[in-house]
Amino acid sequence: MAYSIGVDVGGTKVLGGVVDSDGKVLAHARRDTPRQGGDALNRAIADVALELMGDFEVETVGISAAGFVSSDRKTMLATPNIAGWNGVDLNKEISALIGLPAIIENDANAAAWGEAKFGAGRNESYVILLTIGTGIGGGIVTNGQLHRGAYGIAAEFGHMRVVPEGHLCGCGERGCFEQYASGNALLRHAREAVSASPEIARNLLSLGDGTIGAMTGKHITEAARSGDAVALAAFNTTAQWLGAGIASLSVLLDPACVIIGGGVIDAGDILLTPTREALERYLPFAGKHPSPRIVAAQLGNEAGLVGVADLAR
Repeated sequence: MAYSIGVDVGGTKVLGGVVDSDGKVLAHARRDTPRQGGDALNRAIADVALELMGDFEVETVGISAAGFVSSDRKTMLATPNIAGWNGVDLNKEISALIGLPAIIENDANAAAWGEAKFGAGRNESYVILLTIGTGIGGGIVTNGQLHRGAYGIAAEFGHMRVVPEGHLCGCGERGCFEQYASGNALLRHAREAVSASPEIARNLLSLGDGTIGAMTGKHITEAARSGDAVALAAFNTTAQWLGAGIASLSVLLDPACVIIGGGVIDAGDILLTPTREALERYLPFAGKHPSPRIVAAQLGNEAGLVGVADLAR
């Protein structure tokens, strides 16, 4: 049997896996992500692929990374966090190193495909994935097809403008969705509450070194699980924005299923329950038509790896 390799390029690691046709990962290999990017990163990806190719008969390699990818899935048009990759034909560069075809896919698109085919979106025809981490990424799968758009940059949901002249976003605009409903937004909501009333946040602050600056998303999740009022309020504020955003996406795309992935989903129903309630509150003509199911992602950190391996077949 011939297999496909998926390689997921993250900020700290390059993680590869051999994936069979059922989405099962049979073996892993990893390297640290070179800070200098460019040729050094290409070499790290190739090293991961070549290590895995030594034990399996592999036909194709898929590479998942954050950024804008050309519609032919060969060139990284622009990436905000990787040096030396803008405008690079990665199909040509990587293929020359490993001797196999290599396609590249946006990481959220790859994760959406993995979840739609093998994870939480199985058996659904119309699926949206929202990856809630530092920012918000997204992917759309309809009738068994990944929707990339005319130029390969569709589903950048995090940069929908939801608040005119709102918080400044890393993209250069103000008021983007991810400034209100992402992991970073959760942290800001909590910090604002702590700054306003430090005396009510002793439990939350004690999970770090006692200062606002040391507070992390994991601390907020841990505190929320123990019933901490400040942490729960931060999640509720994030969920209100998230539910409102999903309501807008629902009237545009009419998905049957919205999958929430990324680091924030570790909070489970602490985030999902108020998000579902907010969706019903903000969805136009709610109660007059079916609402999408909002569910947690199932594949975790392997969603992009599994998805891009399958897309490369």
